[in-house]
Amino acid sequence: MIATPVSSPAYLEYGLDTLFGRITKRAECRIGLEQVENDAFCFAIRVPSPLSDDLEQAKTLVLRVEGRRLQGTVRHSERLEDDSLRLEVEPD
Repeated sequence: MIATPVSSPAYLEYGLDTLFGRITKRAECRIGLEQVENDAFCFAIRVPSPLSDDLEQAKTLVLRVEGRRLQGTVRHSERLEDDSLRLEVEPD
């Protein structure tokens, strides 16, 4: 997978688990797309600040960026020093 600059426009749909079941939220934002180190199967996205408050709790993710559609289960999220969010996703 080729990394994209953090400025790539993207459309996200992400699933959150709540007391009332899973809900889906949507966001348009800029992201960077990268491969996860030592795991050729998974990918990661980096979302710069400002971002949705609940994106860090996302359990599933559908991503449309540069004409591609990627989806999967979020297996790890991490807030970085520059206040951006990095989500590691295992494709479905």
